[in-house]
Amino acid sequence: MTRIYTRGGDQGDTSLFGGGRVPKSDARVAAYGAVEEVSCALGLAAAELARAGDVAETIGKVQHHLFRLGGRLADPEGKAKIRPIGEEEVGWLEAEIDRLDASLPPLEQFVLPGGAVAASHLHMARALCRRAEREVVELKNRGGPMGPHVIPYLNRLSDYLFVAARFTNASAGHPDVPWDPDF
Repeated sequence: MTRIYTRGGDQGDTSLFGGGRVPKSDARVAAYGAVEEVSCALGLAAAELARAGDVAETIGKVQHHLFRLGGRLADPEGKAKIRPIGEEEVGWLEAEIDRLDASLPPLEQFVLPGGAVAASHLHMARALCRRAEREVVELKNRGGPMGPHVIPYLNRLSDYLFVAARFTNASAGHPDVPWDPDF
């Protein structure tokens, strides 16, 4: 990378990793942009978690995964030689979910995002992850190439972020915020 600004996108298009240009409104750009939003939200959560401990190391690893995932989405022809997200990463997230969930009381009702600041950031990242998943599904539905584990990874990540938020609240002494359907 040489300069931050190139002026290449001033007309509303952008370059893909493997070459070629597409409009910034392209489904592929929306998909990898949404993945980047998740990583940014996780950066906020990790900054707060550094003070509270808990899941910060996992979040750091997830951010690396998301950068790979976004890079692959930005490179439909696979020219950049970025290792795809695979079954190993999906399984790792499942193990992390199980590890955290084992220490939590059973979930008996819907909970609202909130509690500790770090948990609130994790809930925000979860909501953004769901949006990224929808954008990636839209890209897939339009015939955009991607690996078979991209959607399962994002699906599992949103589950992990929900459990991590509950775990973070519990660790900070904040109970889950129950949803009251009669409120």
